[in-house]
Amino acid sequence: MSEIRPGADVVIKGGRVLDAGGERPADVVVSNGRIAAVGADLDAEIVLDAGGCLVTPGLVDLHTHLREPGREEAETVESGARAAALGGYTAVLAMPNTTPTMDSAAVVREVLELGRSSVCDVHASGAITVDRAGEQLAPMAEMAALGVRLFTDDGTGVQDDRLMRRALEYAAGLGVTLAQHCEVSALSAGTCMHEGEWSARLGLPGQPAEAEELMVARDIALARLTGARMHFLHLSTAGSVALVAAAKASGLAVTAEAAPHHFTLTDACCAGYDATFKVHPPLRPDVDVDAVAAGLADGTIDAIATDHAPHPLEEKERPFDQAPPGMLGLEYALALALTRLVDGQRADVDPDRPDGGGVAGAAGPYRGQRLSDADVIARLSWQPAAIAGMEDHGGPIEQGRAANLCVVDTAHRWTIDGSGGASRSRNVPYVGLNVRGRVRHTVCRGEPVVVDGEVQR
Repeated sequence: MSEIRPGADVVIKGGRVLDAGGERPADVVVSNGRIAAVGADLDAEIVLDAGGCLVTPGLVDLHTHLREPGREEAETVESGARAAALGGYTAVLAMPNTTPTMDSAAVVREVLELGRSSVCDVHASGAITVDRAGEQLAPMAEMAALGVRLFTDDGTGVQDDRLMRRALEYAAGLGVTLAQHCEVSALSAGTCMHEGEWSARLGLPGQPAEAEELMVARDIALARLTGARMHFLHLSTAGSVALVAAAKASGLAVTAEAAPHHFTLTDACCAGYDATFKVHPPLRPDVDVDAVAAGLADGTIDAIATDHAPHPLEEKERPFDQAPPGMLGLEYALALALTRLVDGQRADVDPDRPDGGGVAGAAGPYRGQRLSDADVIARLSWQPAAIAGMEDHGGPIEQGRAANLCVVDTAHRWTIDGSGGASRSRNVPYVGLNVRGRVRHTVCRGEPVVVDGEVQR
């Protein structure tokens, strides 16, 4: 391969192009930030080898905690973007629970500016309420004028029914989407894991599935009342999946996402009181894990979103009930989805290790409807791009389109370690899991930002 030179023409050679239109063998030439040609036997100054790989639109994450401003010891826009690029992402949506909160044009502008020099596109979400306090609507129109298309108080659900109705009516007028962290605080306050067999065994306060499902049901009703678009963040229970399926069947404009940990890990992972496995919504039992996987397979759940939530080591080393919730996800989501949802395997079964390796409490073999590799890419790329209104991402790989691309070696098997990759944090819950699929190259805005698995700048 020739030396990477900014601005040089690039050909991605020898792969199979996969987008919403299907799969076919083709080379892809990139020039001046755009796709210049797609076809056979193409050449350019720089050659990226895609032999044996899929060439796809870049992945899009709807749910990334970049922490900056205010929590730079855990993550920065720059470090989070590097992790995203290594995971095949060309765009991420930064969540608003920063310090200060992304509840104003000034803070949104700051995050967007920080993202301009990063190795993937950084889009901003905005808070629904001022300081995510659930008391007063944030100035959504000012943030929408900067390009914000999705608003959420992620980390806390909007508890006040009347305020949520007003927010949905306001959002409908602006043409933006509200995204809800579904958690009724009266049922979830003071809890630290799922309420069930394992919380009883461990003596830890548990959150019932109904804490999520009651808010999902309420917001479906409010979406019906207002006609507004509604997106549900990180669904985790069988009941929530069923509610969204029924809402879609009735014609409502609702979408939903699921995080890798909610179709990969179970609440049994918490048995050792390791706060790495503490997350909100909490890890659930096998029946819920399989329901989330089934929802992704049948299209009830539209997108896989990482909920990448970095925390410094000293915070995650606190007692389980005192530690903050959250896990890393950007560098692992694609492989976890291919392994669990396509292959149906326990992610912790390593055929080359007699002990199996991996995480005690990882979900068992998935025997429901399987996804294809193409289905997984859809839920990681063009479907989340459509939800977020990111027109330059997830589109067809054709001449004239923005060159935001990912090259995936779907046959590559590897074992996740605890290094945290490019993140500043190390709260990786998947250590020891043997998985399939790894990103070889990522091209963002026409520039190769990851080549042969290494970030270029």
